[in-house]
Amino acid sequence: MAFVVNGEKIEDSAIKQEVERLRPDYERVFADQEAKEREAQLLDWSRENVIERVLISQEAKTNGDKVPGDKIEETLAKLKEQYEDPKQLYKDFNAEDDEKIKQDIETQMRVEQTLNKVCEDMGKPSKAAIKKYYEENKDQFRTPERIRVAHIVKHVNWQTDEESAFRAINEAHEELNKGAAFEMVVDKYTDCADNGGDLGFITKGQMVEEFEDVVFNLGIGQTSDIFRTRFGFHIAKLYTREPEGIAGLDDVKDRITEVLEEQMRSKAIDDFVDGLRSKAKIEEV
Repeated sequence: MAFVVNGEKIEDSAIKQEVERLRPDYERVFADQEAKEREAQLLDWSRENVIERVLISQEAKTNGDKVPGDKIEETLAKLKEQYEDPKQLYKDFNAEDDEKIKQDIETQMRVEQTLNKVCEDMGKPSKAAIKKYYEENKDQFRTPERIRVAHIVKHVNWQTDEESAFRAINEAHEELNKGAAFEMVVDKYTDCADNGGDLGFITKGQMVEEFEDVVFNLGIGQTSDIFRTRFGFHIAKLYTREPEGIAGLDDVKDRITEVLEEQMRSKAIDDFVDGLRSKAKIEEV
C-alpha cells in the first residue's frame, strides 16, 4: 500500500525494500513470535521507518543548509573510487546519470546536518547519570580473571627441527634450575625477546589452549617446566594474577558516557521526528 506524505508519494516498493532490509535481524530477534504476527509487525515497522525518513528528508531539503557544490563533487569522486564497475553505482542509486546521484548526496548531507543540529545542544551525561547506569548495569562490566606472564619460547618450524629446539630450551631450563634469573635467561635463549618475553596481562581465550592450560595453573612467581604447544617449546613464569571481578567506575565511565550520549541522541531525534509527524499530512492511497 502506497502513502502520500506532505504531498510526496511513497511507493509500495520502497516499503517492501525496507521489509527485506530489516528481515534478517528481525527474524533472528523475534524468532519465537508467531509467523503471521511477526510478518505484520515487520511490515508496520518498515512502513514507519520509511515515513520517518521521508519526513526528515523533507525537513532537510526545506530548512537545511545548502551544501557547497565542490563538496558534493568530492564525495561523488570518492564514491566512484569504491566501485570497480561504474554501472553498479548507477544501479545502486537507481540513477541514469551523475546528476541524480549528486542530488541524493546533497540530500543525505543535508539530513546529516539537520540531525546534528537537533543534537548539538543536548549536553553531556551528568556524573549522577553515569554512576546510576553503572550501579544498575554492573553485570555488563564483569571482568574475567587475568594473569601477567612471560615466557621463553623455541619455535619448531622449517628453520628449527624438534630436536634442536628442545636442546636449546633444555639448556635454558638447566640455567634456571641453577638459580639464573628468568629475565636474564629469556634474553639469551628465546625466539621472541620483545619486552623480555613479557606477554603482559592475558585472559583465557587469548592464547592457544596448550599454553593456557599451563600458565593459568601456575602460582604467583612460579616458573613452569618445559611444555609443548603447536608453536614449539616453552618455559613460562607467572608474575601476578587478578581474579574475576567487576571493573571500577573510573575504568568504564568513558564506555558508559558513550552509551548515554547515544541514548540522548536517539531521544532527541525521536522527539524531533515526533514533532514533524504531528504537523505532517499522511494519507494512504
